[in-house]
Amino acid sequence: MELNISSRLKHAWNAFLNRAPTNYHPYGISGGYPYRPDRSRLTRGNERSIVTSVYNRIALDVAAINIQHVQLDDEGRFLSVINSGLNSCLNLEANIDQTGRAFIQDVVMSMMDEGCIAIVPVDTDDDPDDTTGYQICSMRVGRIKDWYPKHVRVEVYNENTGRKQEIIVPKDTVAIVENPLYAVINEPNSTMQRLVRKLNLLDAVDEQSSSGKLDLIIQLPYVIKSEARRQQAEQRRRDIEKQLSGSKYGIAYTDGTERITQLNRSLENNLMKQIEYLTSMLYSQLGITQSILDGTADEKTMLNYYNRTIEPIISAIVDEMKRKFLTKTAGSQNKSIMFFRDPFKLVPVADLAEISDKFTRNEIATSNEIRQVIGWKPSSDPKADELRNSNLREPSEATRIQEKQTIDTGGKNQNEV
Repeated sequence: MELNISSRLKHAWNAFLNRAPTNYHPYGISGGYPYRPDRSRLTRGNERSIVTSVYNRIALDVAAINIQHVQLDDEGRFLSVINSGLNSCLNLEANIDQTGRAFIQDVVMSMMDEGCIAIVPVDTDDDPDDTTGYQICSMRVGRIKDWYPKHVRVEVYNENTGRKQEIIVPKDTVAIVENPLYAVINEPNSTMQRLVRKLNLLDAVDEQSSSGKLDLIIQLPYVIKSEARRQQAEQRRRDIEKQLSGSKYGIAYTDGTERITQLNRSLENNLMKQIEYLTSMLYSQLGITQSILDGTADEKTMLNYYNRTIEPIISAIVDEMKRKFLTKTAGSQNKSIMFFRDPFKLVPVADLAEISDKFTRNEIATSNEIRQVIGWKPSSDPKADELRNSNLREPSEATRIQEKQTIDTGGKNQNEV
């Protein structure tokens, strides 16, 4: 129904009109920040080294795997997805600031940096201290500050105040996820920490060499032993500094008997060799290659990377959430948390056609399921949802009735015998 002019004026709304002044906050808005306050910040010098790119690559690949709250059959096989608050947090919206995928990425980045983090249910429909049968409405990543026998002190972002706050929570209500690669990444003398220290040393050497200092030694034509000679040498040094700073092109003059030696030449050290050695060792221990980081890895390399690096991390997260967020009653009802990786993401189009033919011909997947993998909308043909081989001619109804009668007759004769 088309609105007339009076209705348009009555129902019109603009985001910039009818707003309160900037110095008045009718909705309880507190002070703002120039940067996002809930964002995780890397510590221990990790943000200044190239290991951040490795953390980010792993976190992106883990977040690309779907985590679902599922219903299983009696054989432990996937049956359906449960529409619950936990499933919404893992796939749609974890909190007011993060989507489900951004939340998992935050979990992995924080776990790589800290070594051990806590997934804290912030909003629930019931008090976790009173009952175990509660629905999780939102969750946050918490940094563990102190450990107690049955509790932990965690630092969690409070979206109501806009600040990070420390709270003490029971261990059985939060998912405490430890990095399965802790010995390689987070141990004080691990390969990753040694690499971070070497990279920080290299940065310090680079900053010192590019600080703008000339590092000159001036050899005067007389011996400096007395106080008068020392004052004369100091005056000569100040004169050269004044000439260099006051000159447009930084040019100064000296006496013919004076000799100048420059010290800021690059010194030969084995820092780069040690960094290259530690980097190659770290890649081998993590199951990562340079081709994975630059996107040129083949299928076998990516499969090895997913099995050795990604799978232990996503399994640690899912197993801990399954242990803490699902009750024993939910386990007896065959409810669980599972992760699913799309195996067709790395398959070329030429190979995808052959795989699709084998899946449909062997009645493993329907045509509409294959169309979803490609990104096409489902077909309205009822045969597209049937598990059958389209290359074989379907028997007619009369043939099926005749075969059934033959089987029934043979069964009766067998019983009579």
